[in-house]
This record gives sequence, C-alpha cells and structure tokens, in this order.
Amino acid sequence: MQQNPSQKYRAFPPVHLPERQWPNRVLTAAPRWCSVDLRDGNQALAVPMNVSQKLELFQTLVKIGFKEIEVGFPSASNTEFAFNRLLIEKGHAPDDVWLQVLVQAREDLIERTVESLIGAKKVIIHMYNSTSPAQRRVVFGKSKDEIKAIAVNGARMIKDRLHRLHGTEVMLQYSPESFSMTEVEYAQEISEAVMDVWQPTPQHKMILNLPDTVEVAMPNVYADQIEWMCRNIKNRDSLIVSLHTHNDRCTGVAATELGMLAGADRVEGTLFGNGERTGNLDLVTVALNLYMHGIHPRLDFSNLSSIIDVYERCTGMTVPPRQPYAGELVFTAFSGSHQDAIKKGLAEWEKKHSTPTTQHPTPNESAHWDVPYLTIDPADIGREYREVIRVNSQSGKGGVAYLLETEFGIELPKDMQREFGPIANDAVDKLGREVSGAELKAMFWQEYVERVSPWQLAGFETDSKNGVVKCRAKLLRCGQPVEFSGEGNGPLAALVHGFTQVGVPRFEITNYSEHALSSGETAAAISYIQIKTAEGQLRWGAGVDTNIELASVKAVLSALNRLE
Repeated sequence: MQQNPSQKYRAFPPVHLPERQWPNRVLTAAPRWCSVDLRDGNQALAVPMNVSQKLELFQTLVKIGFKEIEVGFPSASNTEFAFNRLLIEKGHAPDDVWLQVLVQAREDLIERTVESLIGAKKVIIHMYNSTSPAQRRVVFGKSKDEIKAIAVNGARMIKDRLHRLHGTEVMLQYSPESFSMTEVEYAQEISEAVMDVWQPTPQHKMILNLPDTVEVAMPNVYADQIEWMCRNIKNRDSLIVSLHTHNDRCTGVAATELGMLAGADRVEGTLFGNGERTGNLDLVTVALNLYMHGIHPRLDFSNLSSIIDVYERCTGMTVPPRQPYAGELVFTAFSGSHQDAIKKGLAEWEKKHSTPTTQHPTPNESAHWDVPYLTIDPADIGREYREVIRVNSQSGKGGVAYLLETEFGIELPKDMQREFGPIANDAVDKLGREVSGAELKAMFWQEYVERVSPWQLAGFETDSKNGVVKCRAKLLRCGQPVEFSGEGNGPLAALVHGFTQVGVPRFEITNYSEHALSSGETAAAISYIQIKTAEGQLRWGAGVDTNIELASVKAVLSALNRLE
C-alpha cells in the first residue's frame, strides 16, 4: 500500500446542493422494482445460465411479484435472443409483467433487439451509453458532444422502429452509464437530449435510470446527485427516475435507500446482490428493510428458503451465511447474553399474542415486534424459531436452555440453567465446534439422567396414613443392594429421612419442578430437584420416568450422585 495514498488517489468531488432535502425525508412506500438477475446478474456468472435455468428463475421472479424483469441482452447471443422468443411465443410472460431488454446505442444491435420483442404484451427497451470522463477519454476517445450524439442517434433509431411492435405496449428507458462518475450538468444535458427525441409525457413516461455503475463516493454523494437531477431535469413529471447501484464500497443498499429519499421512483437490482465485481444491489435486503419498518415491499419473500434454492441451483452461486435476512446464520446467536435476550424477547412476544383481549392496545401496550437482536420475525420469511439459537463454546445458559426447550420440551429451571450452562460450554469447548440440539440433549442426559453411580433405583413403594407417608426404598450402592424405610409428609420427605438411616450425610430438597416431556419420551415425565447439604453444597439432579413419583426419586439420586 502507498504511504501517502493521496498522491495516487483522490476523493470524489461533492455535489453543490446546499438546500438538500433528502436528509429530512422518510420513506413511506415501496418503489417500483426491476429485477436484472437474468441480464446483469447472468452476465457476471462464470457459466451463464442456459435457457431452462433462465426460465426457472424468471418464473420464480414472477412468483415473488416482480412486474418489471430485465430478461436479457437479446443482441448479445443466440441464447439471449432465443430466451426472449421463448417467453413471448410460449406465453411464459404474464400480461402484467414488463419484459425489459438492454441494448447499446448501435443500429445493428437495436435492430436485433426490436426483432426479439415482436408479439410481446409489455416491453421496456433500455438503451445506454457511457458518459463519465474516464469512459469518454479512455474507451471512446470522444468529446462530450460526440458522446451525446451517440445517445441521440440511438434514441432516434429505437423510435423509428417502434411501429414494428404494433400491439405491444412499449416503455423506453435511458441510462447514462457511469452516471455516478459523470458531471451532473453533463448527465442532465445528455438525458434531456434523449428526452427531446422520445418526447415523454406525464401520461406516457420514460424511465431515466441513473446508475451508480461503480461506487466511487459515499452514499450521501449519490443521494445528492439524484436529488440534483430530480430538481434540475426538465419535465420531471414525465420521468420515472430509477436507481441501479453496485457494491464496490459495500454501500449499495445505503446508496439506494438514500437515493429513494432523494426522489427516485424505481430500483433495479438482483436477488442477493449477484453481479459484476462486488455485485449489484441486493433487492431482498432493501425490500425487507422496508418491511421491518412496517412498509409492505409488494414483493413476497414469505418462503425465502425456496427462493434461495432456486437461485443457487440456477446460477451456481451461493448465499453467504451472513447475508442479511437470507444467510444461514443471520437469525442465530452465539453470544450468551444475546441468547438470553432473544429467549426472553420471544417469550414476551408469545405471551402477548397468546392472551386474548377485547381492547385495542394503547401505545404503551403496542403489539409491535420488539425482540432484542431480531429485526424481523423469522417466521415471516419462512424460517423457524428453532433455527434462532445455536450453541458453541461462546454460548451462555440462555442458548442452551432455548435449544433444549424448543427441540425436546426440556424446560430447565432458572438455577439449573446456571449450573448446566457452564458444563455444556466446557464440553463444547473440548469439541471445538458448534453442537446440535441432539448433542446438547445427550450431554444433559449423560450429566443428569443417566447418572446411576453410586446410587441406582431398584424399587420404591409408599404408603400414606393420617397425613404421614412411609416409603420402602430398594437401591443399589456401587452395585450392592441397600434397603431402607423412611417417613415424612410426602414421598420425597420420606426418602430423605430414609437416607439418614443408612449413614448418608443429612441434606434437604431446596427446589423441585416437573413436567411432561413433549417429545422424545412417550408419556414420560421429567423431574428436576436441587438438594443442599449441611455444608451448604448445592446440586441439581434430573430423573425421567413414566411415573412422576419415580421420576422425582431418580432426580434425588441424580443429585446425590453428582455430589460424589
């Protein structure tokens, strides 16, 4: 790296916009969406999709709710052309879906593109040419006027061929490619020159797409560029201002959201941000960001996992595990404090929504989602609560307790969570990896339920008379038979009394709870018991049996065994 990067690099100059309005605005509605997965996303694949893969992804995009889909670059290859014809001739495109196609401002390419659209119901012809100083100098070697002439001639060539699309509803779109690196005054000049040819009206608008083709500035600069254009372009009411951001500085989502505040009406992007270099805008993220603020995006991601399956199958790409909303790990928590907060938040949410009420909630009793660390309810996008908590060596008692409860119905008392949490973490630390719920249950069973040494139950009977319970216990101690009797005000009190008759140091039961197991053990109950010795030592035990009394006896033996 350069010791003085300013000698090689320079900051992008800001836009002079002293009275900018976008910082004070709030988004209240979803934009128009356009998926460019089948063109921009496909173009960036090492192995581009074939026709059948593009068709499967197209049908998925339609099912999600996209009404504008850039289906390809039909002049680029026979495969792209054939896909257009397949959609049109076989009726795969619903009547309310606009098929968008990309074309450069060249006559042969425009001719082929128009040919590919004959017979379609609704089409968007998207023409572009690059406008930035670097493109003008390095790629084209042309002046501003010469670059503008390319755009104007291309616009005329498209307009002159529209009569061939008789019966087709056509919308025209122009992109000054590399807009974000172009002088805003020149972007305005070239865009208005194209508008002069196409003559949009408020009744028949054209799309002016202002792409952040390569991110070269902070997202607030892009927002200033968009607001400047919206303020200064002529006939703004005849335009649909569109955004198309990339992610070179990892701020594509931010640039889009600020660009929407700045006045844009429409957003182009791809599922999960697939695209050239660092990718396009991730449409899923922007849509669900709106959703978490109570704005319906007018796109359906209620079964996000199935969308991921189609995307990965068709493109050969994978969704990173930390991808917002979609990644495998985004609804997980490894930190113990996070796990505890999530567990409590989910419990509060369940309680609020399981208690019927006849009154409308007051503002202070709002039923809005407010679970710590979870921006949306995973269930809204087809995820399950059991996926929320995962356990590794960094996890705390909350995560351990959550998995045992949600997957196996094992509801550990609070104090027992504090005891078992560190035991589980030590075991996981030795494994050096994340553990599953089943592995966690096995750890619990080994530590508590399966503890049969030195004490093991062989038989237990009780008899009650005049409020006094007498017990007869048959046990094994280190494999040797031990029998004793005891009495008390209940079976467990009688058992504790009986132990004192065979030389076991005095102890008392300080905590007791039990419940039916909801899974894993048919008609079984689990009992949790904490004992305290005369020296103040505390230990928990657990027992499982189809007889709740025997489950409790086993829990006492488990606690005694854990004192050894």
